[in-house]
Amino acid sequence: MPSYLQIENISKSYGPKVLFERIAFNINEGDKIALIAPNGTGKTSLLRIIAGKDSSDSGGKVLFLKDIRIAFLEQEYDFNPGATVWDQIISDSRKWMEGLDPEHVAAHELRIRQLLTSLGLSDSSRLMGGLSGGEVKRVALVVMLASEADFYIMDEPTNHLDIEAIEFLENYLSHARCTLLMVTHDRYFLDSVANTVMELDRGRVYIYKGDYQNYLEKRQERIDNYNAETDRIRNIFRRELEWMHASPCARTGKAKSRKNAFYEIQDRASQVYRINTVSLEEIGQASRLGTKIINCRDLGFSVGGKTLLKSFTYNFQRYEKVGIVGGNGTGKTTLINILTGEPGPDCQFEMTGSVERGESLNIGYYRQDGMSFDEDQTVLETVNDTHLLGRFLFPHDMLNSRIRKLSGGEKRRLYLLTVLMRQPNLLVMDEPTNDLDIVTLNVLEEYLKDFKGTLIIVSHDRHFLDRLVDHLFIFQGDGTLKDFVGSYSQYREAERRRQPRLSSPSPDPAGCHPERSEGSPSPRPQTAPGVPRKLTYKEQRELEQLEKEIKSLTEEKALLESKLGGGLTDVDELRTVSARYSEVSSLLDAAETRWLELSI
Repeated sequence: MPSYLQIENISKSYGPKVLFERIAFNINEGDKIALIAPNGTGKTSLLRIIAGKDSSDSGGKVLFLKDIRIAFLEQEYDFNPGATVWDQIISDSRKWMEGLDPEHVAAHELRIRQLLTSLGLSDSSRLMGGLSGGEVKRVALVVMLASEADFYIMDEPTNHLDIEAIEFLENYLSHARCTLLMVTHDRYFLDSVANTVMELDRGRVYIYKGDYQNYLEKRQERIDNYNAETDRIRNIFRRELEWMHASPCARTGKAKSRKNAFYEIQDRASQVYRINTVSLEEIGQASRLGTKIINCRDLGFSVGGKTLLKSFTYNFQRYEKVGIVGGNGTGKTTLINILTGEPGPDCQFEMTGSVERGESLNIGYYRQDGMSFDEDQTVLETVNDTHLLGRFLFPHDMLNSRIRKLSGGEKRRLYLLTVLMRQPNLLVMDEPTNDLDIVTLNVLEEYLKDFKGTLIIVSHDRHFLDRLVDHLFIFQGDGTLKDFVGSYSQYREAERRRQPRLSSPSPDPAGCHPERSEGSPSPRPQTAPGVPRKLTYKEQRELEQLEKEIKSLTEEKALLESKLGGGLTDVDELRTVSARYSEVSSLLDAAETRWLELSI
């Protein structure tokens, strides 16, 4: 494989803080790399240097293979609020369309429309200023994917996306013939898309081929080896310390040399690599929780005249851990604002029904827009506990840093700590994984697994939900909430078994599917519970044929997805492949539905 990118001796510092110094690495064609590091250690800075948006302090080299096409997805998309979605995309895509003949321009625009439909933005006449954060992110993704670049550089591509959009992007990138360097905190997304993990740790780069679990194992081996070397050096240090105490400091060259070496050994012997965790005992136990938490009776609400929830009745229980999921704009944040009684400054809704809260509730609410700091205060003035700050990845040399100098992720981490330190017995978290790095998420997950209170989480992070929640409330998009007992992965598997997914994921909440189309096979008659109906000979033969057909169609669909993701330039071929993809998807949906009917 040819080398697409060579990095040589690049560095970045902000004042006295060194992010990385004279690092070097190589990226080959076909590499799909996930860059992992704690917030504030230089991930975004590194991506911006590679993309040409920033420069290295030490000069160095960023060398791309000649004539490859490069696309950069930044965390914050710069757009014109007064432009329509279509005009914004065309404006940002102009550099890819320069010099193309009309036929290829038409092919490019067709590709844009396909991506808009797949990402749930079929109305391209809407103004950018009226879009939600998740919708703006989708526009940015359309611009990037429509470029058909050889090399994608992506900074937190799943931030602010709902799960349906994440799964579409995941499927697209995993099949695309492209090279990729991305920063992501989504571990399921990482495992599906990346084939390599690159860790930026204490200013150095470490590369691990394989998935996230392999990275964790190999990283632990590296840490164990480092600490074993520290133990060996400590033994040497103790011997040299005895020599320093017992021997007069002779002025011979040999003694001076040994004395200088002693101070080097002393410095290395003090360096121990610890993986941060935080316990309930360190933060403090949740305050005592009574039997009454939050009781909802016929709760409903509408926003802007649109009903988002109707007739929701539920009593939240002590110690339950519940996740709330659904598409962007379906009402998740409004619901938890109502539950907590903290609507927020911009939350306008009409409510019906009632919400009663227990008298013993001590609510800790981690909001998407809840950060409010005195920017001139230091980290230590904000949280006066050096031990806990260390556990939450704030080393001693950061304690006197002003809040205004922290990165967005570091501020999020500090905000999270201020919420947890209140020792709530009801913890409500709205998209807590946005802008938090994987290292912090691991610390948070370990804490929340043992949390002795009631936990309500709104999140698009499937790994986070799977590790923490007992059941889910899923916004269906029609004003109803579906209660599912189990993890998010179990829910998705149940949905797939119940009804095949559409070929192009849309942003409707939590994987809702359309009703059976007219003319599709009717379900076979139901039998008594626990008594399976025996298939007729004809049905058995049909089932066997369906299994072969599903296998063939699935393979053809994967091949067509690969072609669509690989960058077809001939407009006629693109139309032919797109038409066949739709046909195969419909045939596969019908075959899987009939197979389920015969199998259940």
